[in-house]
Amino acid sequence: MKNIKITLSLLVLIGLSSCDDFLSEVPDNRTQIDTPEKIAELLVTAYPKTTYFEIAETMSDNIFDTEVKTNANISNEQSFNWEMQTQIDKDTENGFWVGSYEAIAAANQALVSIEKLGSSTDLNPLKGEALITRAYNHFMLVSFWGNRYNPATAATDLGVPYITEPETALLAQYKRKSVKEVFDLVEKDLLEGLKYITNNYKEPKYHFNINAAKAFACRFYLIKGDWDKVLEYSEGLGSKPTRLRNYAAFNAAAFAQMPIEYSKAEQDTNLLINYPNSTANRAASYRFAFPSLKSDELLGTQTNMWGKPNLISANGYYYGGSNVFIPKLYEYFKYTNVTAGIGEAYTATVLFSNDEMYLNRIEALVMKNRLSEVNTELGYFLGTRTSGYNAATDILDEARVVAKYPVIANEFTPFYDLSPVQASYIKAIAEARRRDFMREGLRWFDIKRFNLVVEHNTLEFGKVVRNNILTKDDKRRALQIPLRASSNGIEKNPR
Repeated sequence: MKNIKITLSLLVLIGLSSCDDFLSEVPDNRTQIDTPEKIAELLVTAYPKTTYFEIAETMSDNIFDTEVKTNANISNEQSFNWEMQTQIDKDTENGFWVGSYEAIAAANQALVSIEKLGSSTDLNPLKGEALITRAYNHFMLVSFWGNRYNPATAATDLGVPYITEPETALLAQYKRKSVKEVFDLVEKDLLEGLKYITNNYKEPKYHFNINAAKAFACRFYLIKGDWDKVLEYSEGLGSKPTRLRNYAAFNAAAFAQMPIEYSKAEQDTNLLINYPNSTANRAASYRFAFPSLKSDELLGTQTNMWGKPNLISANGYYYGGSNVFIPKLYEYFKYTNVTAGIGEAYTATVLFSNDEMYLNRIEALVMKNRLSEVNTELGYFLGTRTSGYNAATDILDEARVVAKYPVIANEFTPFYDLSPVQASYIKAIAEARRRDFMREGLRWFDIKRFNLVVEHNTLEFGKVVRNNILTKDDKRRALQIPLRASSNGIEKNPR
């Protein structure tokens, strides 16, 4: 009966859809996690088995109506219109919510097992990984289901339940903490975990190694607006890091090899790689995707700081002649029945990279008004993405940035003030991040924290039949709590 109690209280949080899976486990399985080896095995499941890439990308301004209706997908359409997804598949909001809380449950059990084994210093690396995975999963949950972080309102904004212990009560009721409370707990777990995290793994890049943990810290403190912390945790990169993605080499690879190259552990830039149960790669073929008609607008030479071709371009990356298919997401299909052609898809996802951390560092430098360093570092970064870049003549300076990205009133409105010059640099960085991480969902984080307006049009024969605008402070920026969770007592977001 003990295991059923543990299970049912967790199901209040994640929804009853997982009941059969949980109840099919060996009774009271957690009591068997009694060696460091078993804790390490458990921590493999402390990373979400689903991905947010498809959800976040579809909500962003990288996605348009392609009018290709032969591959319609209800979740794709609902995300495009910022509606609550009604499906419970793996690549849906419900799937990511459930997967994240299941990962948190694994981290919590690992911490309890470590404590039962005496919390000796040799267990500290496992403790560090458990704490950071718990922090990361909660951070991602509050990033989607809470309002954007704003210290003026965070204490009253609804966050998510922050779970720190394995469940022991029958049908325990979970309450959403405030955004501030969630961020405070994330920071506590993150800082404690950073004390113990190591690189001592058989496959370091499939775990929160030291550099991946620092990259997470940079993302977290960027959202909080703590520029000194961002610079502190990114210091090891240097002003001109060599461990960035080499897009010239990437573009030279055979098309079928490109997704493998992008996500493999041998790529110096990749810091944390995950293989969730996902078909996110197939989203490029859906109706609401990235059409070839928009490729120049987002990736053309006019988006380059020096008017040169971007190495990140849509050239040759077309799906069926209409959708752009940037080959980043490698799908591995594991057959469970080869004859019947059925099985499970797993997609390689890069969760943290040196490229993202470097851009976060540059943004922090902008906010510290260290513009001379910004010109050097942003110029270097953009140069690594520019075909025909000449360091001697392709100079980045304030005049060029301001001319390329003039201030538009009320466009970028974070919770902190931006001077006109800062606003121009911030847009330059945001656009660089947008190009670099297309299909990976990071654009949504910028849309949310900068309160950017997004317009999504639904078309019929090229004419707009539905104009949907995500306005500033639109309540839809915080996803609605999945139905199976809200029906079990988790408070909904206002609409």
